[in-house]
Order: sequence, then C-alpha cells, then structure tokens
Amino acid sequence: MNIEPFRAEETACFLRLAASEQWVSERWECDFLLSAFPQGCFAAQSESGETVGFVTSLCHDRSGWIGNLIVAGEQRGKGIGEALFTTALGALRAAGVVTYWLTASKSGAPLYEKYGFSGIDRIIRWVGEGRQRHAPGHLPADTSALDTSETVVDSLGWDDRRDLLLAATTERGRVLHDESGFVALQSCGDSIQFGPFSAVDSGGAERLFEAASGTVELGRQVFVDAPASNWAALRMFNRKRMKIVGSSQLMYAGKKPVYRPELIYGLATMGSCG
Repeated sequence: MNIEPFRAEETACFLRLAASEQWVSERWECDFLLSAFPQGCFAAQSESGETVGFVTSLCHDRSGWIGNLIVAGEQRGKGIGEALFTTALGALRAAGVVTYWLTASKSGAPLYEKYGFSGIDRIIRWVGEGRQRHAPGHLPADTSALDTSETVVDSLGWDDRRDLLLAATTERGRVLHDESGFVALQSCGDSIQFGPFSAVDSGGAERLFEAASGTVELGRQVFVDAPASNWAALRMFNRKRMKIVGSSQLMYAGKKPVYRPELIYGLATMGSCG
C-alpha cells in the first residue's frame, strides 16, 4: 500500500466511495480542497495500483481541518485509514497549524484519540423543508460576498480566520445577511444546505433562518449541521419542526481553541472542512 497525492482525476472514485457510505459529498468540495491545500490531500493505492482510500485536509490561518477519510470496505482493518490520517496530520503540522479539527463517528473516534484528539462538542444534522409560500415581507440583503464584520463573527466562533472556506462556500450559493450575521444557502444534491451560518444573537439567527427558509421551494429538503452546545440553535430548530437525522463528534488536538458555539448555527460544509 502506498500513500500518494490525491489527483483530480481520482475524484470520481472518491465520490463513488462516499456514495457507498451515504455521505453528503459533492465534486465541488474535492475541487476546492485540491486547489486550496493540495499538499494535504492524499489517496491510498493498493499494490495492484487500485485506489482504495482518501483523506483531505484544509489549512486556515492557525488551524486546520481533516475530513473525507474513507477506505473501501473490503480494504478496512489493514491500517490504511490510519496511514492516510497521519499523513494528512503531518501535512497540516508542516504548514504551521497549531489547532487541528475534525468530526468523528463513534467508530472513528478511538483512532483520533490515539493521536491526541479530544471531544469538544457534537455536531447535529438537522433536516427540514423550504417554505417559500410563507416568505417574509422583508428579506435581509442578498449577496454573494461577505463583509469584514461577518467574517469576524465566523472567526470568533472558530477562533481563526477561514477566508478561503467562506469565499468558496458563499460564492457557490446565495448569502443573506444583516447586522446580526449571515447565512449561506448552498445546493446539496437535490437539497439545500444552510451554512456557513453565524449570528451574534438568537433573534438575529431566527430572522436569518426564516428569511432563508422563505427562499427555498415549499417541500424542498433543507440540511443544517449545528453544534449541539448551541442551545439557541437547538431550541430554534425544534420550534421549526426540523428533525435530527444524525450526529458526529467534534474533536480537536493541539492548542485548545477559544471555541464559541453560541455564534455558530451551521457549518460551512457537511463535515469535510468545517
């Protein structure tokens, strides 16, 4: 088994593996990660030259995110996932990262704990529906770019600037924002993802959520990945009759971040890079 750079032409193979695990993952994420931090994205090759696993990572300012760690089912139990993970971890370390993030399934957490990762929160996946027939009379500003105050809200939540990720996720969708924060609406297969979604208070978050829901076709599925420790988000999504369809553990290693989940109402991607 060899660990090699993840090549763009292997994206279709990654997407097939992701689909087999019922991951919500799309080509744009691979394109973005391979462009933004190619030295942190890897593929595992069997002795016969078959691609049997992947991992990606992304470097922000002082922090980094490891995601998309996947190994073909028949190849598991051979140490491939651990080799991919440690290679990505080394790439982030070489880039000067001091805080490392990832989300983990229950089965994956022991591997990460072995390398010093600790749980800091849980990420809950909520699913609901658009309500375009009930759009509010006044929508927050609609734009495809964030201003400085909005990126600051995101950075306060995660204790780092994440400019590349915010640009990539907001440019591919719509952004609604007002003085309280912002929410991006991204296509996610046939569904819509709300995220990144940050707000300084629960009232502002609810206004943004209502406005966003009112722009999505009635009945179209909406996903949000939100921190479990954001109690305002928990209450709001329950009031909106959204349902929990899954969760993962948010973990970090290295320097402990000044993490403020009360500012985070939706992650920027569905687990791959924060």
